[in-house]
Amino acid sequence: MEAGSRRHAVLSALPFAMMAAVAVADVAAGPAVGFLPLVALGPAFAPLIGSWRRTACVGGVALLLCVALGWYNGLLGAVRGFMSIASVAGVTAAGLVAVSMRQQREAELASVRSIAEAAQRVLLKPVPRLAGRVRAAVSYMSAVTEARIGGDLYEVVISPNGVRVIVGDVQGKGLEAVETAAVVLGAFREAAPEETSLAEVGCRLERAVERDLEGEKFVTAILAEVKAEQVVFLNFGHPAPLLIRADGTTSWADPPCHALPLGLSAHLDHPEPFCIDFLPGDQLLLYTDGVTEARDAEGRFYPLADRAHLLNERDPEAALETLRQDLLQHARGPLHDDAAMLLLRYR
Repeated sequence: MEAGSRRHAVLSALPFAMMAAVAVADVAAGPAVGFLPLVALGPAFAPLIGSWRRTACVGGVALLLCVALGWYNGLLGAVRGFMSIASVAGVTAAGLVAVSMRQQREAELASVRSIAEAAQRVLLKPVPRLAGRVRAAVSYMSAVTEARIGGDLYEVVISPNGVRVIVGDVQGKGLEAVETAAVVLGAFREAAPEETSLAEVGCRLERAVERDLEGEKFVTAILAEVKAEQVVFLNFGHPAPLLIRADGTTSWADPPCHALPLGLSAHLDHPEPFCIDFLPGDQLLLYTDGVTEARDAEGRFYPLADRAHLLNERDPEAALETLRQDLLQHARGPLHDDAAMLLLRYR
């Protein structure tokens, strides 16, 4: 059973468990101790889940139990008995109001999530599974789970000069990061099919970011161009991709010299393109730092290179899903940063 299902089951049973515990304690201790008002704990916990009908049902059970215990203890004609019944009725009424407010907030949150998901689908379109001789698969996990939206970005474009891709990470999270990601992706989608070299695509991105970003915002990004059994990189301060050769050996595609991210490099030296062989059977994993900086319970980073063997499955999407599940198991819970992975295979 999943954690969410277990939590739902516990919350469903909690009001009845509380009332049962109070009833047993009251019968065992007798009227002198005064457990009777604690019957109100049942309807107090009822609004956590379910509809108003369920809360009203729990409140009705609590009232019957309160009357039965009051009769057993001889308190029905006493002030304490009446006050206990009034307490249960008052808590039930408050619970019904709480359920109404909770359902209204849930409806608003569902609306916001649907809008955010629609915006995310427009921003991060599905990548083509097959681009020339390159097979592609993508995985995206947002740190903002309530909205399922974040600042990591990716794209695959088929151009006359080869298959061009970008993976980037916007400073910050939330809607501001999404706006910045939209600027970068828009510039890349416009420039990638038109420019003859990857360096010119990078210049277009720098100009777009310089024009549209304000303050000290920046974007780390890596651009890649796959053609003729080699891949050309342009790295703007982004983590180096992981190259997995057909024989299983791994290496990092480190740039010859490191450059600043987009938004910080417009008036300084531009990154230099560099290339490596990309042969049939090779795989290239581009990712954001939310992957390698994911920590386990002991604070250890995710060992991405040691997990390269998980990408050996025949289907690239299944291989990437296996790696994603391993990452979540390593973190033992939600990630603290957005995490995007783009897997390229040369057929």
